[in-house]
Amino acid sequence: MKVHLIDGTYELFRAFFGAPAATVDGREVGASRALLRSLGALLRSGAVTHAGVAFDHVIESFRNELFPGYKTGDGIDPALASQFGLAEEVAAALGLAVWPMIEHEADDALATAAARLAAVPGVEQVIVATPDKDLCQVVVGARVVTWDRLRDRTFDEDGVRARLGVAPTSVPDLLAVVGDDADGIPGLPRWGARSAAAVLARYGHLEDIPRHGPWDVAVRGQAALQASLAAGWDDALLYRRLATLVTDAPIDASLEAVTWRGPDRAALARLCARLDLSPPL
Repeated sequence: MKVHLIDGTYELFRAFFGAPAATVDGREVGASRALLRSLGALLRSGAVTHAGVAFDHVIESFRNELFPGYKTGDGIDPALASQFGLAEEVAAALGLAVWPMIEHEADDALATAAARLAAVPGVEQVIVATPDKDLCQVVVGARVVTWDRLRDRTFDEDGVRARLGVAPTSVPDLLAVVGDDADGIPGLPRWGARSAAAVLARYGHLEDIPRHGPWDVAVRGQAALQASLAAGWDDALLYRRLATLVTDAPIDASLEAVTWRGPDRAALARLCARLDLSPPL
């Protein structure tokens, strides 16, 4: 069997910016309606037998306590923010396991579920439906992969190397030095994606990069990169911690929990009536 783990926060953002606005009883519901259609289409495909959806119930997490510059909910369009709870209702009415995260992030829930379910006998593959490069760190061979639904591109371990230039296990190190604007991780001066990928493809992790002496990998400006890493060593370790996903988030990610048994017909009918929409299933 295959297990699908869906990045609900990403799906909601994509729906908000890709679907027309729609107001019902004075409330903006366009993104939620689009999400319902999108997830309904996925379930109608017949490819999904086990699935869970993770949402950022609140944008802030424990990482904000570690680094004040980490991403917050500031600046999110109120019309989008108001639909987070409704999006969770959509997924639940469709019969999907829903993980609304508060202290942790949706990405942590996905990483936790991927790690747990990949170890379950009988699970052939775990498919993490997200284009987010952060989630590339959970990829294991062809057993745990990420899937960009919009572009229908799947990334196994070789795909991650081709996309980012490093192995999945090195993704947090890469984000630590290069930075990640979406999450508010600034990275280190002088470290660009190409140089970082070349160095980490050779050495794997920050601790394994030689602090002194030449590197046995061709990269421009080695001395400047070495100096930047030395000067920002503590920052780099903090940024890596921010970029490292938790695999023990407090969620029920058992095979039983993610078994899809069809929609909750009564809840789905009530929800569709509120959204002025026909049930997709």
